[in-house]
Amino acid sequence: MAQVLEFKLPDLGEGLTEAEIVRWLVAVGDVVAIDQPVVEVETAKAMVEVPCPYGGVVTARYGEEGTELPVGAPLITVAVGSPDAVGPAGAPAAEAEGSGNVLVGYGTQAPARRRRRVRAQLTAANGTAPTATPAPAPAPAPAAPEPPAPQGGPVPVISPLVRKLARDNGVDLHALRGTGPDGLILRADVEAALRVEATAPATTAAPTTAAPTTAAPTTAAPAPTAHPEATRIPLKGVRGAVAEKLSRSRREIPDATCWVDADATELLRARAAMNAAGASKISLVALLARICAAALARFPELNSSVDTEAREVVQLPGVHLGFAAQTERGLVVPVVRDAHARDAESLTAEFARLTEAARAGRLTPAELTGGTFTLNNYGVFGVDGSTPIINHPEAAMLGVGRIVPKPWVHEGELAVRQVVQLSLTFDHRVCDGGTAGGFLRYVADCVEQPAVLLRTV
Repeated sequence: MAQVLEFKLPDLGEGLTEAEIVRWLVAVGDVVAIDQPVVEVETAKAMVEVPCPYGGVVTARYGEEGTELPVGAPLITVAVGSPDAVGPAGAPAAEAEGSGNVLVGYGTQAPARRRRRVRAQLTAANGTAPTATPAPAPAPAPAAPEPPAPQGGPVPVISPLVRKLARDNGVDLHALRGTGPDGLILRADVEAALRVEATAPATTAAPTTAAPTTAAPTTAAPAPTAHPEATRIPLKGVRGAVAEKLSRSRREIPDATCWVDADATELLRARAAMNAAGASKISLVALLARICAAALARFPELNSSVDTEAREVVQLPGVHLGFAAQTERGLVVPVVRDAHARDAESLTAEFARLTEAARAGRLTPAELTGGTFTLNNYGVFGVDGSTPIINHPEAAMLGVGRIVPKPWVHEGELAVRQVVQLSLTFDHRVCDGGTAGGFLRYVADCVEQPAVLLRTV
């Protein structure tokens, strides 16, 4: 007899609490193998294909494409042990209790009995049944009644973002009826309650002395919006994550910015000579990355983060270099691991790989986190300067403007040289202006005279 197992949205790591369904890869009635991807979701970090740890027949899917689900919400149910379902190498799926492959915080080896008991407790607390429509089964379940609004006991909310939204806006979660599986309260439910509250007519009015008689009760129309034709774009996914991170950086980090113009003529010549002599081409950003790594070795204060709880500056042993990349999905910051240990050729290849993955939406959460310093080449947008916002929780970011021919005094004479503006935004808690200025001056010296790097290799 088939055993129906429920697969929930696993913890995708790095503090992510929800994901949006982009595309279902299976339909109800399909036979899936163990570890077969069943859905593609978009988190605030990247696009992820989620594999199912069970093999069997899909009996239900929870959520349509475009729906946001919190971590722990049901994704699909699978009938394990169905005659049509087989596991790897033709073994019956009923014999495979789980693949053992896990995403962060989610194990597939937990006994099925425990999963059923947890689900039963949640259902009992909410007085609800799954809202998804299951596929035809040997014993069809009766239709579930409409879930009542919970009045007491535990509130069926998984996402801490939903709780925070309700708390910040004074919404009583006990008074809401969740539209998610098992009556789960979603962010959309809280937002709907806020919209109802905003458009509700006023029920009380201050007493007046101008009218002695009692006027007939009227319903006040909601105030018109200032710009009814305005387009509203939800801050979610990558854009929402960027907004939250930049806001947090501005709130928590006392940053300062210094900048300097540098003559990049010799750096461009050095790159041209390297490309003429070698088989593989070296990118300019790779040379800038090598300069950053050398500068951070001299000024390790800027390769650090601040532990606010312990009131300590944590200097990090290796340079994991992030770089800003603009994609159709928004701004992302892929991370080149161990940039300090790579040569120019290895850095060029890694920058190219991560950039291509970013444009295709294939970056993993691990490739988007863990940076210790960020390089921002905004010169590709045709601008000369900027004051970058630090990528929290890092301590500094180097900005590079466009390289353009400008009049420059070279060896005592006026000449046309290739000039670039470099800017450094740094956390003033980790160092003072002297350290930041020394770092930026060393970077400028390396740009102007690449041979300076030979003293640090």
